[in-house]
Amino acid sequence: MNKIQELLSKYFGYEAFREGQESLIREQLSGRDVFGVMPTGGGKSLCYQIPALMLEGITLVVSPLISLMKDQVMALKSVGVAAAYINSSLNPAQIRLVYENVAAGMYKIIYVAPERLQTEGFCRAVSRIRISLLSVDEAHCISQWGQDFRPSYLQIVDFLRQLPYRPVVSAFTATATRQVQEDVIRLLGLENPLVVVTGFDRPNLHFQVLRPQNKPLELCELMAQRRHQCGIVYCATRKEVEKVCRLLREQGFSATRYHAGLADEERRQNQEDFVYDRCSVMVATNAFGMGINKSNVGFVIHYNMPQSMEAYYQEAGRAGRDGSPADCILLYSAGDVSTAKFLIQHPGENPMLSQETQQLVMTRDLQRLEKMIAYCKTEGCLRGYILGYFGQPHEKRCHNCGNCNREVVEVEITLPARQILECTRQIYKMLGYSVGPTAVIRTLAGSADKRILALGLDGLPSYGVMKNHNRRDIRTWVETLESQGYLRIHPEYGSLFPTEKAREVLNGGEQVWMFAEKLPAVPKADLAPQPQGGLLAALKGLRSRLALEAGVPAYIVFSNAALEDMAQKAPCTMEAFLKVKGVGQYKAQEYGEVFLGEIRRYLGK
Repeated sequence: MNKIQELLSKYFGYEAFREGQESLIREQLSGRDVFGVMPTGGGKSLCYQIPALMLEGITLVVSPLISLMKDQVMALKSVGVAAAYINSSLNPAQIRLVYENVAAGMYKIIYVAPERLQTEGFCRAVSRIRISLLSVDEAHCISQWGQDFRPSYLQIVDFLRQLPYRPVVSAFTATATRQVQEDVIRLLGLENPLVVVTGFDRPNLHFQVLRPQNKPLELCELMAQRRHQCGIVYCATRKEVEKVCRLLREQGFSATRYHAGLADEERRQNQEDFVYDRCSVMVATNAFGMGINKSNVGFVIHYNMPQSMEAYYQEAGRAGRDGSPADCILLYSAGDVSTAKFLIQHPGENPMLSQETQQLVMTRDLQRLEKMIAYCKTEGCLRGYILGYFGQPHEKRCHNCGNCNREVVEVEITLPARQILECTRQIYKMLGYSVGPTAVIRTLAGSADKRILALGLDGLPSYGVMKNHNRRDIRTWVETLESQGYLRIHPEYGSLFPTEKAREVLNGGEQVWMFAEKLPAVPKADLAPQPQGGLLAALKGLRSRLALEAGVPAYIVFSNAALEDMAQKAPCTMEAFLKVKGVGQYKAQEYGEVFLGEIRRYLGK
């Protein structure tokens, strides 16, 4: 066993590397810059943590969020690695103590926020030590074309230039299109980097898009089926977070909340309640979660549609980080589009960006939103759509998403298609401009809405031609025509208009077909939690007691995946215990005897 594999086993409890990890580690150790694009839960942190243990001096890890740093440092300390973080959650006395320990060479890994790199105190502290490796986590934040652009990331290069020598530089992210990847390499100044893109697929995640008539009711049903699981419910706004959290609490769920409108102390306490399993459900805006390494998240439900595929995949990816099966469910409604556009078009002033750059970012965000809307409306494989968006080849069907699993029949919708297309044409001819989908649907349904009457749309031949149809069905037909390219929605104004492709349908030369669901996408009974019992339940109970005594989250003791492997193998000796996935020498020494005792008692040995 070589030194790299020895450290992998000793500290992290794995016998083999995942795809891409070993090559990234070896290149950093040889002095070469690297860039890794790996899915959430794909083991990015190991790629810089193992080199940090082998290189002289220290490794700086630039991270964007306090929660990420605290979580990573706690996990490293739990396996015997000296690490620290420096961010605004520490008071001045604590920061001074960390600086003193840095100068004394007490740490191998230091996590730091990008804003901290240019402060006098930090620069003075690191000037006395050798920085062997600088690793940039969530590297997509440096690109203005990324979904989470942070101007402070641009300061990383300035910091590197101030050093008396250039350390090895590595960068990692889970979500980056080809353009963002090129931006990261250029803006960080990576020199001849090894670029490893291991793929974006997370086979353990089951994706599903639902279009409920009643979102609160649908959410409560989904939560009832997952009452014994831990999960996250994402909402688009603070107001929605408050409403959903209150709803879940009224229904008896152990829920807490997280958004930027809460006081710092309350956000910190709510996050800890979730991480330490005192609350099983976190209801949050996108302010929550980047870098959260909580491994036992069994589901992520998006109550509202996110603004981009990058944001969605990053947030959904917080489910099933330990490799266990998990659900990623998006509850889509037409109102989500309006909310997302409003948030994009009213981002607030950013003094670090010029007006021109802000306009450029907004335009790109609106383009990304169109791709997100198309995901919600596609009839094809959801996993395939995600992988295709990030440029990864994929099979036509994954057989593990809501669209692939549902039973459908193909039905002809040529007549309603013609009626809808003709209505959009008549509206444009009358007004000289197009209107949004809602106005088209109301016109077809014969609505007496004030705006419809004010525009005079009640005088069109198409007015009321679909009054005997359910509006939900009309909207489904409109979305189908859009997804098949007969209709388009203007990305900025939201107006609906027919494309050139619609001409053949209107002229009677082309039929239109769609897939209609034969059965529910996933039968309700299939999602009901299976009762836990036997050895696995006993091990989870022991883990909870040990975590409570130590004051750490349960997954810091052992992940769900480790306990499941432990229950399956049922080791009765220390040698066998060390063969459990996720059990390294440090944790075997710390917890081995007590877990072996529990296993022996259960087996009656």
